[in-house]
Amino acid sequence: MTSLQAKWTGIGALLVISLFLLFPSLSWYRRPAAEREKLEMRRERPKWLLNLGLDLKGGTHLLMEIDTSRLDPSEKVDDAVQRAIQIIRNRVDQFGVAEPLIAKQGERWIVVQLPGLSNPQQAKELIGKTALLEFRLVDDSDGGRKVFDKIATLAEGPLQKDGSLHPEIAKLMPPGTVLFPGREDTHYLLKSSVALTGAYLKNALVDTGGQFGFPTVSLRFNPEGAVLFDKLTGANVGKNLAIVLDGVVHTAPVIKSRIGGGTAQIEGNFSMEEARNIALVLRAGALPAPVRIIEERSVGPSAGEDSIRAGTRASLIGVLFLFFFMAVYYKFSGLVANLALAINLVFLLAGMAYFKATLTLPGIAGIILSLSMAVDANVLILERIREELAAGKIVRMAISAGYEKAWSAILDSNVTTWLAALFLFQFGSGPVKGFAVTLTLGLVVGVFTAVVVTRAIYEAWLSSRQSPQTLSI
Repeated sequence: MTSLQAKWTGIGALLVISLFLLFPSLSWYRRPAAEREKLEMRRERPKWLLNLGLDLKGGTHLLMEIDTSRLDPSEKVDDAVQRAIQIIRNRVDQFGVAEPLIAKQGERWIVVQLPGLSNPQQAKELIGKTALLEFRLVDDSDGGRKVFDKIATLAEGPLQKDGSLHPEIAKLMPPGTVLFPGREDTHYLLKSSVALTGAYLKNALVDTGGQFGFPTVSLRFNPEGAVLFDKLTGANVGKNLAIVLDGVVHTAPVIKSRIGGGTAQIEGNFSMEEARNIALVLRAGALPAPVRIIEERSVGPSAGEDSIRAGTRASLIGVLFLFFFMAVYYKFSGLVANLALAINLVFLLAGMAYFKATLTLPGIAGIILSLSMAVDANVLILERIREELAAGKIVRMAISAGYEKAWSAILDSNVTTWLAALFLFQFGSGPVKGFAVTLTLGLVVGVFTAVVVTRAIYEAWLSSRQSPQTLSI
């Protein structure tokens, strides 16, 4: 096999692989949106898919702030943010959102982008839950009964507007007790000491065998938690044990006997969706501190489709104008450059599908800029070839010299742009990173098509002719 045959074999193989990688994306986006959503929920997405970002697909953008004042004193802010990111990612993964963006921003902020999400309110509730599960004993002392007798006489309830206890209730509170709200305008007086927490939880599942057919959340503890729960229930038979999730008492059943085996249940007249959400956040783990949403933006699917149409139209107009200019100004050599650019775009999109990159509007801008850099490389080569032909060299030597003399300028311009893209990827976030990814990949592919593919085309053209005297350039 000659050197030229080896080149074309390699280029042909890359083209076949690229089309193979792009076919799932073409097939996927031809399906109706409702069908795609069902397949995504069942995790039946193609392995290699060119994903669409929030601005193209629609969805929800959240900026969340972690409450550092509620952190454990021994935990660093950076560690807490990283742990919160991991927990949020676990929750989002279980929720079934494809290709979410979850990243740290600043010192204590977290950016969450959920493309294609049809129920943003539910996602906010899931992500923002602290999921702090506690088991506390109910206070059944005479002092506790006095507290509830007093609560019954207060029209405004036991809590004031600022969340603090009513002064008359505060005076009656027995030592070592805390007042907690229940699910339905009720209150519970619980021991201030926590008997067991969700840190010992191994799994949480929805069970449909609850009272009156209501779903329940079945809990299973790890071996250490099972021992603690066994001791707790054995030592407090006949007492009420409150199950508290995020500061709200969901149920406070009577401990009828020692409970071994490390299992428990949360009951509370849940709907199936509520039970699933509680089980989900408990499985994913508790956030190290509460988070609050300080910024929210939603992009509707129709707005995303408009962005796709506008971006595609602008890109096509620009590319067609470019192809026309190259063909008119550089004639046959311009057509060679145009063919290389078309191959460039196929390679670039296939590379993004392989690396499971997410395409955004800034990403499309990165693609256009990388194509412009590829055009720049082709122009440098073609102008060098023109100079060599004007100097009287034969066509074969002029082409070879053109590539050799243009290489240093091509390498220079692409390396400096690549360094800029590297900094954007390192220090940017969200759309900026999307721009950097497409630009970086586009630069690599652009150099390959401008230098290797076009030269292979010229070599094939030269080998089909005996010492050509002219070149259409």
